[in-house]
Amino acid sequence: MSLLSIKSLGMNFGGFQALNGVNLSLDEGEKHAIIGPNGAGKTTFFNCITRHLRPTEGKVSYRGKELTALKPYQIVKLGIARSFQRINIYPELSVFENVQVALIADRGQMFNMLRPGASLFREDVMRMLDLVHLGNEAGNTAGVMSYGKQKQLELAVALASEPDLLLLDEPTAGMSPQETIDSISLIGQIAESRNLTLLFTEHDMNVVFSIADRLSVLHHGELIATGNPDEIRQDPDVRRIYLGEHADNAA
Repeated sequence: MSLLSIKSLGMNFGGFQALNGVNLSLDEGEKHAIIGPNGAGKTTFFNCITRHLRPTEGKVSYRGKELTALKPYQIVKLGIARSFQRINIYPELSVFENVQVALIADRGQMFNMLRPGASLFREDVMRMLDLVHLGNEAGNTAGVMSYGKQKQLELAVALASEPDLLLLDEPTAGMSPQETIDSISLIGQIAESRNLTLLFTEHDMNVVFSIADRLSVLHHGELIATGNPDEIRQDPDVRRIYLGEHADNAA
């Protein structure tokens, strides 16, 4: 059984078919990239998997359990976490507090008079921050950090629920070249060390080909190709539609 199974997934917005008959399966431990031009339906695809949108047709199953009728928090409880294209953190809180809030939400703990809130899950929070190289930033206000570090914090927040499947929506978007290199290296290390299954969208082909075991190409809401990096590099439709003038360089 595949870890994640997506069958005939469709999403229609008032007559606009954003996704049309998408089929995809992920095996445990796989690193799978979804690529495609702007407007191809990548974020809509993620939103349908995590139930931020309810698809108009098709099924999404995780470990054999259908997700389509569940709420986003229920999907997180099953072992799926995600980051967003736009940074999704609490900018006024400290770095430590951002991860602490995520742990409290995941574990159902509430503050009480006998246990000060600041002490809740301190060791676990610091473990998560050390994992994403932010241990020394714990007391800093999240919103004043660099963009790259805010993305690292968002990754720590996503990892707080101890997921088996992690969805990353353009994890290096807006980063400098060096931030991109550092970030994708970190994601790869964490995925290997925690045996995470990754499903991610990305525009930077160097990032995609450096980390993905398999790739799927979305175009106008339809999957036009799926394969390993070499197969995708050589696919004539992909070269024409997505890679364009860079196709020869990618080969």
